[in-house]
Amino acid sequence: MGKVSKRVASILYMKEHETLFSCPLCKESMNVTDDGHVICANHHSFDIAKQGYVNFMIKPSTSMYSKSLFESRQEIINSGLYNQLQQTIAKHIGEEAQVILDTGCGEGSHLERICDLLKQDVVAVGIDISKEGIQSAAKFYEQKIWCVGDLANSPYMEQSIDCILNILSPANYEEFSRLLKPNGKVIKVVPQSDYLKEIRKQAFANSEKESYSNNQTVQRFKEHFTNVVQERITYTLPLSTELVPKLLEMTPLGWHLQEDIALTEITIDLDVLVGEVSR
Repeated sequence: MGKVSKRVASILYMKEHETLFSCPLCKESMNVTDDGHVICANHHSFDIAKQGYVNFMIKPSTSMYSKSLFESRQEIINSGLYNQLQQTIAKHIGEEAQVILDTGCGEGSHLERICDLLKQDVVAVGIDISKEGIQSAAKFYEQKIWCVGDLANSPYMEQSIDCILNILSPANYEEFSRLLKPNGKVIKVVPQSDYLKEIRKQAFANSEKESYSNNQTVQRFKEHFTNVVQERITYTLPLSTELVPKLLEMTPLGWHLQEDIALTEITIDLDVLVGEVSR
């Protein structure tokens, strides 16, 4: 028997895990049909695209992120620059989690690499408002559920997720609390003061933006979740010449810098915040 198409493989995988889905229009449970529709009892229907993802957006949205940006992001993440971060996240996910949701997953490279580090098989789901990001994720990474969707109105059942990842991306804590199972956890990654400092210095020299504090973000996280653990990861790595324009494209810090700036190393400095939802 020949290899099934990406769409057919996605239909089969989503059908296996259809109890995760909740209609973004009416909150009813959903079924995945053999011909690739995700449909609720009120007949709201969303199609599985030929690339193997579902678009659950119920109103149009614009994203500042292009296909090219996601290609750059994929190259940077797969270069190993974030390996220590991914290892730390995998450690905090633990061996009990069965369903993982990456919110603001972009092209899915972090989620793919983190799942590779886990000892157990998991159902990995990625959601992003950017269709370009999700199309790219579906193109490269199989056996995952990829959704275009709005985090404020996500297409998943309440208490259906063991662990939510939120990596350098906006959060919606009310929605996170709705989605998490009892004892579920959120792992949020936020910049620390020296994150990409080599770019920051050149982009914002002598302005107040040259320094950065995440105190407000951390405080807000601690107000929403219990048993919070905060772990800082910081290291500096050499950066090859061909990766410089890719890094500048993937980070808003670099959008108004020239590609030929002198950048031979880069500092990763991040806080990993882990919290549980209190029920």
